[in-house]
Amino acid sequence: MSVFTIEAGLAILGLALLLVEAFKPDISRRTLGLTAIAGAVLALVLFSFVPHDTASLPGFIQPWHQLDNLAIFYKGFSLVITILVLWLTLECAPYLSRFTVDGKLAEMFSLPLIVCSGMMWMASARDLVTVFVSLELVTVSFYVLVAFARKSSFSLEAGVKYLILGALSTGILVYGIAWTYGATGTMSFDGIAKALANPATSKTAALFGAAMLLCGLGFKVAAAPFHMWVPDVYQGAPTPVTAFLSVGSKAAGFVVLTRALDAFLAQGSVIATEVQALLLVVGSLTVLLGSLPAMFQTSVKRLLAYSSISHAGYLLLALASRESARFDLSSGGIVAFYLATYLPMTVLGFLGLGLMRANGLGEEIKDFTGLAKRNPFIALLMTISFASLAGLPLTAGFLGKLFVFIGLADHGYWGALSCAVIAAAAGFYYYFKTILAMYTTEGTDVPVLTFSTAAKSVAGALALAILILGVYPKPLQGVLTSAPVVSSVSR
Repeated sequence: MSVFTIEAGLAILGLALLLVEAFKPDISRRTLGLTAIAGAVLALVLFSFVPHDTASLPGFIQPWHQLDNLAIFYKGFSLVITILVLWLTLECAPYLSRFTVDGKLAEMFSLPLIVCSGMMWMASARDLVTVFVSLELVTVSFYVLVAFARKSSFSLEAGVKYLILGALSTGILVYGIAWTYGATGTMSFDGIAKALANPATSKTAALFGAAMLLCGLGFKVAAAPFHMWVPDVYQGAPTPVTAFLSVGSKAAGFVVLTRALDAFLAQGSVIATEVQALLLVVGSLTVLLGSLPAMFQTSVKRLLAYSSISHAGYLLLALASRESARFDLSSGGIVAFYLATYLPMTVLGFLGLGLMRANGLGEEIKDFTGLAKRNPFIALLMTISFASLAGLPLTAGFLGKLFVFIGLADHGYWGALSCAVIAAAAGFYYYFKTILAMYTTEGTDVPVLTFSTAAKSVAGALALAILILGVYPKPLQGVLTSAPVVSSVSR
């Protein structure tokens, strides 16, 4: 058995669940959900034991697939977020089924498995063709997931917007790939790095191709100015799908960005200076255009959407900073560390939001009023989530931002650092505004909310992970520095 077998098995399981539900419509959604979760958990267990080297892959896939440290990390990351999203979907199933035509949720359990396969293939891509095929597998599946709640006008609107803008970004991405191929004569990341190190390569053509390619990927990771779809799509999509978009889709986009930038910014590249400057400008704009509008949001879901944009900006600034000798981490390593800390705090936030919707509450900040009296335990866990997203010390979110800030300072990027600090300060305002509402009870009716033991256990585990990573991050940092977290492109 190889890693590729596990990835293919997940996709086959997803298709099988769709067929089972189609030919046996009376099967319970709980059976489908538990089967999907069991399959993803089994894949994670098997992934831990199979060989993690390219030689173990089938011969026909070896030229297009790589298993370096970066790929291994993101494959594990994809499996973990998929398991959490499937469980959240099962937990919110009674609420979600009210917005479907027939009450069925088969696609909500099968498509995340197919998305996971696409994200895992994307993490190992050696060339732009493999990136494109894997990316479209993920994106097309998300088109269906975003518009899944067909009785909700918000979900249908979100699906149409995501489809139209997604198709546009795909066209830009393909155009960038074509120009990059025309300028370098290759689509492999290794070949692009070598071609760009050759002074004979047309700088204008290469720079235009790189710009178009980064624009296409910028849509996928919600980078400014390609971020305007995020608030409406995140608000309209079912909560588990929003969580998947915020964490899983972002991670998939950034692993591709990491590999592309390793090629564009390789030693001797004729476009390195321009690409790095572009990253700094886009990253600075993204953190500001994510954080500042979030201060005026009244919907927690839209607030988290703008927050997701801001976090994408921090990740772009990390990529622009490149290596930091202080932490012994490459730019890809800092991005991986940031995403690893981003996963538990974001999923915990959407978990709390989803459970509240399942209890009949809305998504406005006012709906969080008195949550500490309704359910003190959930309020405490949500507080930990939002405090970590804001970057409060002794939480995982603080260290992720700290790595980015110090990396910018070490390289003297003071303008970008100023933008990042302003965005972080704004984050404290809008996150703690929600926390304050949870502990306000004056003049409100506070009926008791009930959550399952499983929900409390998963939420508690996520909160514990946030605190442990915030106090003792060395194990995670050790995983990311045990081998260079870079692509096979030589610097």
